[in-house]
Amino acid sequence: MILDKLVESTLQNVVAAEPGEQNTAVLFIREKDACRKQEIPFKPFIIVSDPKLLSGLNGKFDITGLKGKAPLACLAEFPDIPGYEAALEFLKKKTGYALNVPNASYRVYSDPVQQILISARFRLFRGMDFADLRRLQFDIETLTTPGFEFPNPEREGDSIIIMTFSDNTGWEKVISAAEMSEKELLEEFVRIINERDPDVIEGHNIFRFDLPFIETRAGMHKVKLALGRGGELIRKRSSRFNAAERTINYDRYDVFGRHVTDTYHQTIFYDISHRNLDSYGLKHVAKHFGVASPDRTYIEGKEIGRAWKEDRKRLLAYALDDVREARAISDIFSPSYFFQTQLIPLKYQDCIVRGNATCIDALICGEYLAAGQGLSSPEASRAFSGGLTKAFNSGIFKNVWHCDIRSLYPSIILAEKWCPERDTLAVFPRLLHDLRLFRLSAKDDEKKAKSPAEKDYYNSLQTTFKVLINSFYGYLGFAQGTFNDFNLAEKVAARGREILTMMLDFLNKSGANVIEMDTDGIYFQPPENVSDPAAMQKKIQAVLPAGIEVELDDTYPAMFCYKSKNYALLEKNGEVAITGAALKSRGLEPFQRDFMEKLITCLLKNEPAKINALTAEFRDAIEKRDWPLTKLAKTETLSDSLDNYRKKGAAGEGRRSAAYELAIASKRDYRRGDQVSFYITGTKAKAAAVDNSRLLADAPEKRDENIPYYLAKLEELRKKFEEFIPAEKKSDSLF
Repeated sequence: MILDKLVESTLQNVVAAEPGEQNTAVLFIREKDACRKQEIPFKPFIIVSDPKLLSGLNGKFDITGLKGKAPLACLAEFPDIPGYEAALEFLKKKTGYALNVPNASYRVYSDPVQQILISARFRLFRGMDFADLRRLQFDIETLTTPGFEFPNPEREGDSIIIMTFSDNTGWEKVISAAEMSEKELLEEFVRIINERDPDVIEGHNIFRFDLPFIETRAGMHKVKLALGRGGELIRKRSSRFNAAERTINYDRYDVFGRHVTDTYHQTIFYDISHRNLDSYGLKHVAKHFGVASPDRTYIEGKEIGRAWKEDRKRLLAYALDDVREARAISDIFSPSYFFQTQLIPLKYQDCIVRGNATCIDALICGEYLAAGQGLSSPEASRAFSGGLTKAFNSGIFKNVWHCDIRSLYPSIILAEKWCPERDTLAVFPRLLHDLRLFRLSAKDDEKKAKSPAEKDYYNSLQTTFKVLINSFYGYLGFAQGTFNDFNLAEKVAARGREILTMMLDFLNKSGANVIEMDTDGIYFQPPENVSDPAAMQKKIQAVLPAGIEVELDDTYPAMFCYKSKNYALLEKNGEVAITGAALKSRGLEPFQRDFMEKLITCLLKNEPAKINALTAEFRDAIEKRDWPLTKLAKTETLSDSLDNYRKKGAAGEGRRSAAYELAIASKRDYRRGDQVSFYITGTKAKAAAVDNSRLLADAPEKRDENIPYYLAKLEELRKKFEEFIPAEKKSDSLF
């Protein structure tokens, strides 16, 4: 198998690993429809710089020297988890820190599963296809006490009324309060999980809603959530992960012998790269990916109580659609993480929520420890110059070509045979080289695939490799990276700028009109009388150094360039792809994004005469309140906790924020990383949002949005694009 050549695995078909009794780890091994339990030897460990560091520790441990000259050169192994935890507490008190920091005298892998995977030299899911993994999805519907709009599990009158289940074998089940009490529903939930015995429990937004609701109601009914293999209770702890500029706080749930994953989290990571989702809600995401049930019925949360009384059949169908769509979304997102788990010494759910740089660090360190080699310590982070980005022209351009360098930074590292300074085994360039080689092999196999299943397998495999390959450069500048190298990161970026400049100079000398350049490549209009992209690609390739491969990957009928890193492309099929925060920012209300997309489409398709009618249509819709409020509502992410916001306000620091003020006033459980949607009220065009806003969820039946305010927003937006509209098509009479 391709993965065996990348990273060794001594065991196959292991779906879960857990610490067991003294000196053992418990493995669960998938054998078709069954899962068997196996125990192997395991001693938890800490890597230290000097055995003397453990002087004075009460308890048994063994010390083994590691090879090489790296500072963390000794492996201390302990007979059991309590002994390991006591040693860890001892070291914390002795040194004053517990993180992987520059010049640390010890290194800890806090997750025992990661330690098991490293020490026993195997990876989860190795030898399995994605379809072999038993995945169960669930969803709940809740009833709210009359007079309350949102369900609260701690309120006696609120309750779970429907539970739906499905798994990747096609099995489905619906249970409801029509046939049993809430306590019996919860008991049946536990029974079904154990009977179906899934390797993975999935759902959409289950960490923030479904599981906390189930946990609270189970506590009220004294139902034990014994969901683990062997009857172990579900475990919860506060956790968080970073998604680009956002920090997401959530209650993490762990189940012994199983993995718990949330497609809501996977949706967030998807959107970091694509930036094309207006909402992370299940129904919106399912629609976006074309997996919504064809006869989908929609019921707003506040209507569930009425539907339960008046149209129960429709509500049950709605609930079943929810779980089906969660399964379909997981089918799209999960394969990539499944293959990462086959390479990286982490649990499946950790491969999802930990960043790419963290995964690469685990991968490299796993190879070092497998070789009995000591570990380095991260170097202190510093700023350095990045890639080259520039817009040379703005406006509408016809016949635009895109020239790209395949995996620019990884290609530079490999072509120059560069390696992080402290990576004495050269694991970094070896893995990068092999991943790139195997990705090309997987792409070839995808083309030659004889069945859809085989094609999907190789597509998922090559996509996983692509994600990891493109993250190796970022790892060099990763503050917590064991083998980070900021000098090398700076050198790679500088070489990237040189190579892009070579391409730029060639294009300018050849008579091309360069429009936009960034780390993804160059957009340009070809020279006159040049119509063959393949021939142009060969000419560009000839000016580049060995090992750097150029690809003239697409041509476009038209391009709109607004400013650097903000542009739109008209594709051959008539669709428009928009890039850049200025043109599709989440800080804009949906109607503004919609207006910009339609206006830009008019410009790209050379239909400027339609812009006046478009503006009039939007103005009319605002005045007549034709749109749902969701189209006017702004959505902001809470980048800080409500408590910190309050403290800063009390200290006179920072500015007041409508999103925070509304979240606090609502008395709901908003946390850092949550999104708050609100709209502006009042009657004046110039209205301060912080004093004139209302949560979208609290909108009254009688509409009260500020029409003059939104008309002014529309006028302001139209003016941003005035310079790009032909003079004869402009009209000042619309406002």
